[in-house]
Amino acid sequence: MTKLRISTIPDSRPVKLTIELPAEIHRDLLLYAELVSGKIGEATDAIPDAARLVPLMVGRFMETDRAFQKLRRGRKPASAAETTGVSSER
Repeated sequence: MTKLRISTIPDSRPVKLTIELPAEIHRDLLLYAELVSGKIGEATDAIPDAARLVPLMVGRFMETDRAFQKLRRGRKPASAAETTGVSSER
């Protein structure tokens, strides 16, 4: 069989994660969504879904965590085939 350069299609589908938030954090998340939307005091249906903010917040948190970034850079990188599905073999 022919060896293809693209060995696998990487899994780039979002992963669904279900979490429980304390009521105070949920209220603050809703307020944050309201403030970000610029629709302060408007009907709730006019405000974007607060859950859409969570991935952005988690991503930003990890980007700005210096200790995490330092440890992440120190890890052995995965091979290109594992991360992109592209094989360097010809």
